[in-house]
Amino acid sequence: MYNSIIRPLLFKMDPEKVHHLTFGLLRNLFRLPLVSGIVKSKFVVEDPRLEREVFGLKFKNPVGLAAGFDKDAKLYKELSAFGFGFIEIGTLTPKPQPGNEKKRLFRLKADKAIINRMGFNNGGVEEAVVRLKENKDVLIGGNIGKNKVTPNENAVDDYIICFDTLFDHVDYFVVNVSSPNTPNLRELQDKEPLTNLLKTLQDRNAEKPVSKPILLKIAPDLTDSQLIDIIDIVKDTKIAGVIATNTTISRTGLNSEDKNETGGLSGLPLKDRATEVIRFLSEKSNKAFPIIGVGGIMSAEDAIEKLEAGASLVQVYTGFIYEGPGLIKEINEEILKRS
Repeated sequence: MYNSIIRPLLFKMDPEKVHHLTFGLLRNLFRLPLVSGIVKSKFVVEDPRLEREVFGLKFKNPVGLAAGFDKDAKLYKELSAFGFGFIEIGTLTPKPQPGNEKKRLFRLKADKAIINRMGFNNGGVEEAVVRLKENKDVLIGGNIGKNKVTPNENAVDDYIICFDTLFDHVDYFVVNVSSPNTPNLRELQDKEPLTNLLKTLQDRNAEKPVSKPILLKIAPDLTDSQLIDIIDIVKDTKIAGVIATNTTISRTGLNSEDKNETGGLSGLPLKDRATEVIRFLSEKSNKAFPIIGVGGIMSAEDAIEKLEAGASLVQVYTGFIYEGPGLIKEINEEILKRS
């Protein structure tokens, strides 16, 4: 039904407008009695064999929603009813910001892909916390970044603000220095500034009564030598793990009309490179840290490929948009078949 009726209707509209429209519809729909239970009965797969313990947290299943979909923690409760084992909110910044000028979101239907140059549009970390205080049982990751106007030399301050503000309301943190849509942000992936940023956050983490896992989200465009640096940085800073990968600036092999739009590319064209990065990190580090695999997961087989390459958990985003909520169930059922 999703692929034959719902998706064709949604894809006739502007993608950003559809996103907000869908959020509004889901929010109102879930206010009706019994709706949450009906949705869960259709999409949630519960089985002890799906449970995972990764970086000290217990996940109901290994399939999560990647950051960027529910930036402001507006719909995490409703989205969890579609069978996700965890929801990652953000990227959040200390102060609200509108993001880049519209139009900034493009569907590449011929490539099963999306290009976005959103630019960390969000209502600010404090606004998200108000909603997160209502959370009861959804495992939440907090993806944090810096404001566009904050120069890189002061970026650490922005990450600290987000870390401190979110600390009591998320289960793990993700440091995002790999989005291509904030000017100069990717410079923070260089070894020295990245090590400094992560060590500062880890020092802050150590001051808390109980520390929380900190992960690093990396770009798929890093070279092998840069990936070796990432392995060294993880070892040096003792962060909990890596999310591989963010969107790519590559446009290799695309066929769609909007293929040359600037921004980060996600979806099927990213699948192989994301898997390569996961495998490289896993093998070269001798599986020294957990990896969350994300990038081009459009089917259950794609998710299995990421897990077999060395990922402990996976996340979907573009696949969720193209294939619908049934994708999460299909992945979990395929994992059970192979367990």
